[in-house]
Amino acid sequence: MNTLARVISIVFHPLLLTTYLFALLSFAFPSALFPFTTASRWWLISFIFVLTVLLPAINIFFLRALNTISSWTMEDRRERIRPFFLITIIYCLVTYVFSVKTRLSTSDSMFKLFLIIDCLVIAATVITFMYKISIHSLGISGIAGILIPLNWTAEDNALFIPTIIVIVLAGIVMSSRLQLHSHTTREVWVGGLTGFVMGFSGMLLLF
Repeated sequence: MNTLARVISIVFHPLLLTTYLFALLSFAFPSALFPFTTASRWWLISFIFVLTVLLPAINIFFLRALNTISSWTMEDRRERIRPFFLITIIYCLVTYVFSVKTRLSTSDSMFKLFLIIDCLVIAATVITFMYKISIHSLGISGIAGILIPLNWTAEDNALFIPTIIVIVLAGIVMSSRLQLHSHTTREVWVGGLTGFVMGFSGMLLLF
């Protein structure tokens, strides 16, 4: 069971979730990524992967090489603060640069989605200054919170099945963190509740 839990934790690592979200929307509900079209789908997914996965991962690699963090899992809450702070800066800069280079306006759906994700990352960092929460739970629950309101606007229930799958996956990911004893039950639930509430309320406020 521990091996399966580790695989699940890696496959659904928080850094990968942004790429998964935009990949899902680009295939199931492309209009949510306006003004981007299906023609630019793979460029968009690749761009997001490089900037929101590879770039933060390289930063974490250097922090580990310099012994700033003692392990890749960063079990000590205090060790998480610096890498989380750097990741927050990266995500916010990505949003700014991406919006400038592609001329996104604040009214575009793509910009609003980036903004909600930035808020999730900022929340994870701020909370970590005071309390250790499960970022896995926050991330996957945040995606569920984003997808549920989108179902109200999606045509032909295009997002219904994907949303159900994400909700089930949220439970699986949260259970895997408990199985590995990476977090307490409270840390997992606080992370999950924070992510869902922020994702859901962010969609209601911005869309």
